[in-house]
Amino acid sequence: MIVDWLAASPSLLAAVAVIFLPGLAIGFCIRLRGLALWALAPAASIVVLSVLAIALGAVGIAWSPLSVAVGCLVLIALAFMVGRALKPVSLAPAISSRGWLLTTALVVGAVLGVIRVVLYIGEPDAISQTNDAVFHLNALRWIAETGSASSFHLSQVTGSRLFYPGAWHAVASLTSMVSGSAIPVAVNMVSVVTAVVVWPLGLTWLAREASKSNAVAAAAAVLSSALIAFPMLMLEWGVLYPNLVSVALLPAAVSIVVAAPRWISIGGVDGHGARAAILTALLLAGALGAVAFAQPATLLAWLVLAVSFFSWWALPWAMRRPAPRRAAIAAVAGAWLITFVLWFILSRQTTGSHWPPFEGKLAVFADVLLNGPVMLPFAVGISVLMIVGLVRSVIEPTLRWLATSWLILSGLYIVTASIGQPFLRRWLVGAWYADPYRMAALLPVVVIPLAAIGLVWIVGWLAARLRRGAAAPTADGGEPARAADLAGWLSAGVAAVVVIVPLLIAPIVMMPKVIENEWDEESRYASGPDSWLSPDERALLEGLDDLVPADAVIIANPSTGSGFGYMLSGRDVYPRTWAHPRTAEWKTISESLRDAGTDPAVCEALEVYGSPEFVLDFGEGEATPGRFVLPGMTDFEGQPGFELVAREGDASLWRLTACD
Repeated sequence: MIVDWLAASPSLLAAVAVIFLPGLAIGFCIRLRGLALWALAPAASIVVLSVLAIALGAVGIAWSPLSVAVGCLVLIALAFMVGRALKPVSLAPAISSRGWLLTTALVVGAVLGVIRVVLYIGEPDAISQTNDAVFHLNALRWIAETGSASSFHLSQVTGSRLFYPGAWHAVASLTSMVSGSAIPVAVNMVSVVTAVVVWPLGLTWLAREASKSNAVAAAAAVLSSALIAFPMLMLEWGVLYPNLVSVALLPAAVSIVVAAPRWISIGGVDGHGARAAILTALLLAGALGAVAFAQPATLLAWLVLAVSFFSWWALPWAMRRPAPRRAAIAAVAGAWLITFVLWFILSRQTTGSHWPPFEGKLAVFADVLLNGPVMLPFAVGISVLMIVGLVRSVIEPTLRWLATSWLILSGLYIVTASIGQPFLRRWLVGAWYADPYRMAALLPVVVIPLAAIGLVWIVGWLAARLRRGAAAPTADGGEPARAADLAGWLSAGVAAVVVIVPLLIAPIVMMPKVIENEWDEESRYASGPDSWLSPDERALLEGLDDLVPADAVIIANPSTGSGFGYMLSGRDVYPRTWAHPRTAEWKTISESLRDAGTDPAVCEALEVYGSPEFVLDFGEGEATPGRFVLPGMTDFEGQPGFELVAREGDASLWRLTACD
């Protein structure tokens, strides 16, 4: 397995380049430096690629490495001019980085994250055998064939005309094009980079901006892979690639808000407060654009954190200054009003609550406190640190927004998991389809910084006790430099132990299925004779381009692995998504296709779907959630009107001659 992953390193490097290079160039041009530059680079790259995809699609220029490179160069030149215009504004870090502490912590966090992700995925070309993966991977093939990655065109892969946020698809398709790798390999490399590089960088920056402490930032970097709820859960459930990207970008987007008062005040001292405010607004617009183009529902989570911070910053600031007190109260009230309005709007953009509650109200409180949502094993070590961090956040006014954010996000998860009131589920968590997995994935955004704060305080308290009566330090960066560095290294070391011990005990955590009240037996990327897409079925699909003409239409039961046929071969295997059409004609096909030679109604129904010349037999399907048993689309052996073309094990391809 290690050799295979090493062989896929060109695709991994391509994913790093696609996700980081445009953003790094733009950030450098506008005078970002240090951790902020690296944490915001993915957001800048993703919003640039998303906008370029729409622009190129609108003017009819093909999506390709060359056209994207030219577009990026234009936008980088524009960023350079903006940087020149705003000179000498510089967005200084909250606290200077000394030595190798943060770099080492980020490397350790990335290595621990890689172990988890790679062990679960298995092979670099493995395919997530989940419903949503069919659409996402087929969309990448569609981009390669049509030359359009526009969010306004993406849904056409399934015959729709709706806007579909395409940030992930732009990144993954470009990674495949740049590296020349197969689509599944490019997808997995983008997942690795997002989970173990983008996510830790954003968390580290958020922790440092919130606490003004390198020690807390280092602890957060190492702890970034400590919780299964994110990023692993988004690679297991769904599979939710867009949510993976949007939540990974969320900490950096929140960090801009946390850093904004300091940036603007520094600019004001130098006489450039307005320029600093403009630059901050541009950064925020870009980061939120990246989040929205990945998965708009995550904007609501950003509002929770951003408005919580603004409230706890604005009101205490105003109370010390009588004149702006009313204005500050009005601004905070207006911010929450805007949050409620946007919440209402985004909730109406989805089809509402899909999943019922699955857990009792007492049990769900334990899940939140012990970080075991959606039946995941309790993360006791992280939970102890988080509770200490919560106490510290309540005590220290500058950190109370973190405690508030944790309380709100935890409340939303509690509603999702245990409260069945339709109104609450529709309007509070409908933007996430009342999906407990999506809601659980948001919790680590606040849990990890809180745990890092708690860990650093504990380490500092113990160090103070050992020094016999010295005052217990806080996470405000007020310690002497040498003591702060020592606290950082000790905290990072303890954080590594907190992550490594559970990793040694359970290197792979299979996903719980909350509705069925059971667990997956194996990774959803594993492929075996009984899996959704078996090795025989994949081999047959990969050979379709040699077996059928380029313009042929192939029909199949989408509740089998046949849905991946278009992605693997480029041939038109219908349907191109996991769900079958809800029409009378399809009902006839699903129940009676094998009788096409004797039932004229079947041929009439097939005409609606282009009179397909071929049919795949991967069995009758299955009755698990989101899948269906279609008994008429199997057992063609000996049936009049069907000729065997190819067979791989139990999977077979047939020529449909009944309607000739």
